[in-house]
Amino acid sequence: MFGKNSKPHNRIDSLIGSGTTIEGDVKFSGGLRIDGEVRGNVQAVEGQPSTLVISEHARIDGEVSVSHLVVNGTINGPVRSSEFLELQSRARVTGDVEYNAIEMHLGAIVEGRLVHRSGEVAKTVELKLAATH
Repeated sequence: MFGKNSKPHNRIDSLIGSGTTIEGDVKFSGGLRIDGEVRGNVQAVEGQPSTLVISEHARIDGEVSVSHLVVNGTINGPVRSSEFLELQSRARVTGDVEYNAIEMHLGAIVEGRLVHRSGEVAKTVELKLAATH
């Protein structure tokens, strides 16, 4: 999916502002910052580096799937971060979390399983799935 040289997307291309509520799925590429609320799944376009920043007062009720994720708000749903996940001190995640590399600050809460997925495991699974079709 992503090579070892995959770097986080360091700039924010899109913003869901404070006081904004989106009902429905969000699919993005590049960098996205959420300060508001999303009631739906948030996922990055596959095969492209992506960064999602969830600020302290933000909330997502749905599945999150990106390469680089920084959380300081609330996520109610499963989380998949294929490269790097940072859970800052006010992060609240209710759901299972899959990650490759993780940094968890004092005060962050995860109510669910933490599951490590290395890039090599993901490649093996993709190859097996491709062989079955």
